[in-house]
Amino acid sequence: MEAAYRTQLAKGEVGLEERPPAPMLAEFMEKEFLPWAEATFKNKRKTFVWYRGGVRRLAEFADIATVRLDAITGKHVSAYVARRQTDGLGITAINRELQILRRVLRLGHEWGRADRVMKVRMLPGETRRERVLTPAEEAQYLEAAAPFLQVMTIVLVETGLRPEECFRLRWEHLSFSTGRYGTILVTHGKTKSAHRLIPMTARVQQTLNACWLAAEKPENGWVFAAPTRSGHVEPSTIRGLHRKALTKSRVRPFVLYTLRHTFLTRLGASGCDAWTLARIAGHSSVSISARYVHPSDESVVLALEKLHPALPAAGASLQP
Repeated sequence: MEAAYRTQLAKGEVGLEERPPAPMLAEFMEKEFLPWAEATFKNKRKTFVWYRGGVRRLAEFADIATVRLDAITGKHVSAYVARRQTDGLGITAINRELQILRRVLRLGHEWGRADRVMKVRMLPGETRRERVLTPAEEAQYLEAAAPFLQVMTIVLVETGLRPEECFRLRWEHLSFSTGRYGTILVTHGKTKSAHRLIPMTARVQQTLNACWLAAEKPENGWVFAAPTRSGHVEPSTIRGLHRKALTKSRVRPFVLYTLRHTFLTRLGASGCDAWTLARIAGHSSVSISARYVHPSDESVVLALEKLHPALPAAGASLQP
């Protein structure tokens, strides 16, 4: 049997076939990655446009675009980073492009287009959105905002919804009778974890219920309807209203996403654990939610007391 197998190997009838060489980065992105991204994110146009823009910028840099997937090294990536820094991009913007490169290389390896690919690392020092509104700033902004923007602000700052989740709210996904003050069902999001049920606060219930009554109690449709292609509010719809409210209120500038960050920061400060916060926020990882949770010494002691309520008080004598 061994002799017969050796004969077959010698004739080339069996054995490992020689793999074709890995495609160049630009070729792989254009012919395989972009069609995959368009099919995968057909219902998330903005995500596809983001990928397409990043691919185009990578393809413009010949020193990395013309290199085969398995031959890209840290030297090529460093040259690309240096080029983008020369163009005036900050660390955050460059890291978003490096994320696309990392996704491209990983898929190239998963699809068998390259035996090995390098691990792309993000640049350190990226600034995170840390702006949090104080209660006074929130009150000033609400007083200066137009009625339509007031409703959206209250929903965002007291539910932690992402702005795009808030824009897509529908009346059939709101319930004013379930739970203590009602619930909001989020059916659209960038991850599976984004699909969740969020309890309303008393102020959110009062605000949305007033809008529902003013709209003559619709059974379905967009909560924040607008004359746009999608039929609901888009960032461009309220950009001017937000700018006017900032100018009038004299509150330090912030973006709408800051309202979500404000809610999660307040929720973490209230003693909410990271797992519960992750569920409310729709985070795909508890590690993301942990950024908002900073337990104090008092909360640690209270947690231990809840775990062992029968322990004797400090200084009490222990009986064997």
